[in-house]
Amino acid sequence: MDRHFDFVVVGRGMMGAAAARHLSRTGASVALVGRGEPTDWQNHDGVFSSHYDSGRITRTIDQDPDWALLANRSIARYREIEAESGIAFYGETGCLISGPADGDFVNSVEAVAKRHGLDAPVLDRAELRSRFPWFDLPGTSAGVFEAKGAGYIDPRKLVAAQIVCFEKAGGVSILDDVVSVTDAGDWATVTLKSGEVVTGGRALVATGGFSRAPGLLPKVPALTIRARTVVLAQLSPEQAAAYRDMPSWIDESTIPSEHFYFLPPIVYPDGQSYLKIGGDPTDIEIEEEQAICDWFRGEGGSEAAAHLKRLLARSIPDLDPVRLVSVPCVTTYTVHGYPYAGFVGGERVALLTGGNGTAAKSSDEIGRIGADLVIRGRMDEPDYHTDFAVHFR
Repeated sequence: MDRHFDFVVVGRGMMGAAAARHLSRTGASVALVGRGEPTDWQNHDGVFSSHYDSGRITRTIDQDPDWALLANRSIARYREIEAESGIAFYGETGCLISGPADGDFVNSVEAVAKRHGLDAPVLDRAELRSRFPWFDLPGTSAGVFEAKGAGYIDPRKLVAAQIVCFEKAGGVSILDDVVSVTDAGDWATVTLKSGEVVTGGRALVATGGFSRAPGLLPKVPALTIRARTVVLAQLSPEQAAAYRDMPSWIDESTIPSEHFYFLPPIVYPDGQSYLKIGGDPTDIEIEEEQAICDWFRGEGGSEAAAHLKRLLARSIPDLDPVRLVSVPCVTTYTVHGYPYAGFVGGERVALLTGGNGTAAKSSDEIGRIGADLVIRGRMDEPDYHTDFAVHFR
């Protein structure tokens, strides 16, 4: 027998879990569909997600006012979600963003910090060296440092926390993959891989890099999927203790291909502490769904990994890790550079996707926007400059 809900959310990732929590808080009947992280990546026969990681930077400071607001509103709810779920996912270690002292980059970050009334001073190179002795920056660098309300989140634990809150509010988890989501006129029809059909007054599809999957949606969204590589540096317990006061760090001090982001010691599921660095020097686009799965089953790109290892050694000269591990990831980019939140060829099926490489920290607010969209049946977000419109191929 088919199951019917007021709302069906497709995709058990960061945006989908957040949207499901916000919907369940209204008292509506809500289903969240997706299998979650596989225990065996090599033999997994379904989709993957980029939130299968333990460290993502969070901060309000940003060049872009919309992304800053998305983050700021999400960060304001972190502690509430932790308290309700009993799952701690937020490390308030602070975040440093650095770049040329005489360039527009640092100035634009400072301007956004002032707009939000943040305690995020601009530090010159001498102040950076004094405050963050582990980091080696060019003599021409300056930085903006946000000490409070910034640091890192564990995306695996954030998703788990959202789902605990969702289920406590009466939400129903369905652990299956979705084949198609269609507008049936009076409801949305969600067909599962098992053959079961679930219906809802509206469906919200939050499937990240798999949103272009053949037959999933009535129309194919215009998305660019890029393969990414990150490097994890395993630390000894002594090193983890010595580096415990490190902040998260984003650096734009030199040429664009040497941009990187960095996360401080974080305990991963294997019980070990790792530093993380990312920032691919080149873009690798992936078209086919199978190619995305194949990328997740690998170890990332060898050239990108070598590049990141060089940047890590240059930026933290005293680092002597136990080992270095390269890990795959993918990012999903939209046409306008902001998340898509809109209906797909009707009023029953909506799409919420497109992290653009910067959405993990902002996922709770993005989820709220998606939830509000399917509740109202229209977009109503006057505080943002972007309209979050979905573009199609």
